Formats: sequence, structure tokens, C-alpha cells
Amino acid sequence: LNFRLFDQELSVSIKVVIADDQQIVRKGLASLFENTEIDVVAEATTGGEAVSQTLAHTPAVLLMDVMMPETDGLDALEKLREQSPQTKVVMMSAHDNPTYVARSVALGAEGFVLKDALGEEIVAAVLRAERGEDPPADSKLSEIRQRLGTRLDPVADDVPLTKREYQVLRHLAYGLSNREIGRSLNISIETVKEHVQNILRKLDAADRTEAAVWAVKRGLA
Repeated sequence: LNFRLFDQELSVSIKVVIADDQQIVRKGLASLFENTEIDVVAEATTGGEAVSQTLAHTPAVLLMDVMMPETDGLDALEKLREQSPQTKVVMMSAHDNPTYVARSVALGAEGFVLKDALGEEIVAAVLRAERGEDPPADSKLSEIRQRLGTRLDPVADDVPLTKREYQVLRHLAYGLSNREIGRSLNISIETVKEHVQNILRKLDAADRTEAAVWAVKRGLA
């Protein structure tokens, strides 16, 4: 009896779909995963393809670029959260943009990696997502997740915002839509709209952008 072959047959690979509109990135990632337990079962070049390939192949993890043609990665992430909530998603980007990270957090991504990260960091992000483990505490995703989750008031402010309004304002400062804020905080869009209107009124802000600037100046984002 070949016990080595038997052990190999018992080992379970981690099925992954790669979604990126650049072929060189997809091929580079596939090459990176060749000698790991990660098995690339499909590739996608648009957000729409990412959704369809995920539904077709039911991978454990979808590794997906933020910026893609037609449907971008974040819109695809939102669709997948409704159609395939069990799929773990790790977002990728060439840009260290806090808004991308915050939207990824709000829409339920398990991880966020930069394309120029070390290969072992990308592999580790996929493995953590598959295992249901949190990203490193010092990662940008963990930092922003903590910021969006806190309801503590700033130490010194003369604006009478409630703790929930400050929380919504942090989301505004990262550029999230009402729908994304509602998903992040598990509240209705109508409730988000009410909080936003109260924030604009209390800050005497003309629009969301002005409120976001106010928040950024005070270190809320």
C-alpha cells in the first residue's frame, strides 16, 4: 500500500478563483500558488465574470481586484454577499487607498492585499480567509475595521453629534454610500439617510463632501 499517495489523496486543496483584468497579474498569481495548497480553479477579467465563475466553481476564496471593467470588484463583492455569502473574498489593489479598504470592510471582505505585497503575504491572506482568521492587527483592513466599528465620541468637540452619528460620519469620511454604510452597521438605508441629514444639519455642512472634510480634519478617518 502506497501510504504517501494515500496521504496526498486525503489532503484537500483550497479552491480559489482569481479575478483581475490584467493577464500578467492572473498568471503571476497562478504561478505563485503552484507549490502551495491553493488550487486556482478559474480566472475572471471583470466583476461580472468573477460573480459567474464563483457561482459556477464554488471556491473557498475569491481573490479579486478592486478596479476592473464593466462591474468593478467592489460591486461584484456586494453581489456575491447576497448570492454566495459562504465565499470568502480577499480584495486586491495596486493603490493603498483607504476608501477601497473601507468599502471592502463595509461589504464584508475577509482580507485586502496590495499587488506589490510579498508573495508570502498574498498566500497568507488567502489562507487566513479560508480558515476564517482575522487579518493581522497592524494591517490597514484591521485598523479601518476598528475605526468604523467604534462609537466613542472624540475627546474634544463642541458639535453635539451622537455616538452613532459619529460612527456614520466616519463612514462618510471614507467615501461610503448609504447602502454600504447600512450594510456595515446593519441598519436600514432609511436610518442611514436620517443620520446623514442630522449630521449635515449639526455641522452646518452643505453636502456629504463638506462633512467628510470636517471629519478628516478631526482625525476621524
